[in-house]
Amino acid sequence: MTLTTAHRAATARERVAEADWPSVAAELNEFGCAGTPELLTPDECRSIADLYDRAELFRSTVDMARYRFGSGQYRYFRRPFPEAVQELREALYPRLLPIARDWAAKLGRPAPWPDTLAQWLDQCHAAGQPKPTPILLRYHGGDWNALHRDLYGDLVFPMQVVIGLDVAGTDYTGGEFLLVEQRPRAQSRGTSTVLRQGHGLVFTTRDRPVRSVRGWSAVPVRHGVSTVRSGTRRTLGLVFHDAA
Repeated sequence: MTLTTAHRAATARERVAEADWPSVAAELNEFGCAGTPELLTPDECRSIADLYDRAELFRSTVDMARYRFGSGQYRYFRRPFPEAVQELREALYPRLLPIARDWAAKLGRPAPWPDTLAQWLDQCHAAGQPKPTPILLRYHGGDWNALHRDLYGDLVFPMQVVIGLDVAGTDYTGGEFLLVEQRPRAQSRGTSTVLRQGHGLVFTTRDRPVRSVRGWSAVPVRHGVSTVRSGTRRTLGLVFHDAA
């Protein structure tokens, strides 16, 4: 039996559109990160996670221990991307764009991001940043990711998204997503988040505006992953600027 339009499964693009983006923006402004509703179904999560062993789909593989980034491994997709990855990246960008422009205005910075992801990536490529950045990450028991920023050149989009592909507490334990920000004239503040399968977490790429006694200050932010205690933890990372 053919599913009617009313009963067919929603696409990733439609799930992005259904999120409460004013609430996401408010949470980002408060904490530097914000969760989304389900963006990928469990079956879609498994399908994407299973791509990890198909080396021909990726442009490079990074062993974190080799570079003292932590322990674990990740792979950058090559073009063309899997359909869901391309669809999510294109659908999320315009939802995050108003937040990016608001942050730039508060900090008195240029807002170089055009209305579409394709236009923005054209700017990245013209500036010498042509390498694709969608990424699959895989951690086994004992693996972790050091606090860092995903900066690949001068052109940076101020937010990115990570999506959990496995079930926390069942497929793995530990492995919380970590966000640490240096508040103005104060001790660093940390946030720990358990990623839900198929749900996204929007978080700060480099810095974000925080109100201070002198107005708005740019607060540096780094992210990482706590030690995975057991099992395997896989995630999809969506960065909205390409790499040099």
